[in-house]
Amino acid sequence: MTMPIWERPVFFERNRVFRVYLGGKLFGDFLGDAPEDGFYPEEWIASSVHALNADSKDPLEGISIVEGTDRLPFSQLLEEHREACLGERENLGVLVKFLDSAIRLPMQVHPTRAFSRQYFHSPYGKAESWVILATRPDACIYYGFSRKVSREEFEAAVDRSEQDKSCMTEFVNRVPVKPGDVFFVPAGVIHAIGAGCLLLEAQEPTDFTVQPEHWCGDYHLNDHEMYLGLSREVAGACFDYDRYGQEVLDQGKITPTVLSQNQAATVERLIGPAQTDCFTVDRLRLSGTEPYTLEEGAAVYIAVAGSGSVRCGDFSHDVSKGGYFFLPAAAAGKTVVEGALELVCCKGGR
Repeated sequence: MTMPIWERPVFFERNRVFRVYLGGKLFGDFLGDAPEDGFYPEEWIASSVHALNADSKDPLEGISIVEGTDRLPFSQLLEEHREACLGERENLGVLVKFLDSAIRLPMQVHPTRAFSRQYFHSPYGKAESWVILATRPDACIYYGFSRKVSREEFEAAVDRSEQDKSCMTEFVNRVPVKPGDVFFVPAGVIHAIGAGCLLLEAQEPTDFTVQPEHWCGDYHLNDHEMYLGLSREVAGACFDYDRYGQEVLDQGKITPTVLSQNQAATVERLIGPAQTDCFTVDRLRLSGTEPYTLEEGAAVYIAVAGSGSVRCGDFSHDVSKGGYFFLPAAAAGKTVVEGALELVCCKGGR
């Protein structure tokens, strides 16, 4: 008898998502795609979240499709088999992406949960984290104000950005990055991904971004893309002007901590309660010397190195660098991984 989808690891069709910025070339080595930049620079992983693209009429844009089905949306699977998939959770609580930008993205910020409840009628804001997977030359991110900036100075820079595309980099920390670096980006902290970063992003499950620069590369942002339908004054309240300097950088760059270590695996905590209660991100370095049992269900697993297979009962599926799957709560403790793999496990928090 074939095991039901909701009782074994769930794999997906590829899910490249349209954005207005160029990127995706680094997916060539990581995912086996054509090594070229285009306007599909993100892969949304085990996603039940709708992408907020202007003029989109696709109700499933951004939502993953379950592999081997008649185009079953992942959101529908979670809704119809919530307890088996999520256990005691009401929803998945996390959105995971691969993202590769060929350009600097606009300076931006994400709302807190309180702001989202008031203005977007959503229980989630958009705290997020980044694990740098690969880079192009001179790769960097922009993170936190480099000095004290008043709201008046910031608003004046927004106006200047119509003519001067680089003016808002003048008061934001530029941080060179390399593969393996980990960052946590709280709601309220100004930031931007610089050119040349392939990263794994785990975040609260929304697509809320306030980006008040007028340009994204050569694309001119409209007011809705800048302010999400809010007034400029209201949207500007998302920025935390009290977080700046070396202190914000020290808080944002994360040193992984070892949770457990034995012959089979080393398990590290990348993002957890020390940073946020919104989600957790762990890294599992499997030696491949023996099968490793996955104990965390209602979670998304991403292979960032190596190759092997995942087995649950009579179900088996190969997995290698760039592959990913969702592990239902019903399959936790019953699923084993074989092979030398590096997996990142992302799970929703409170």
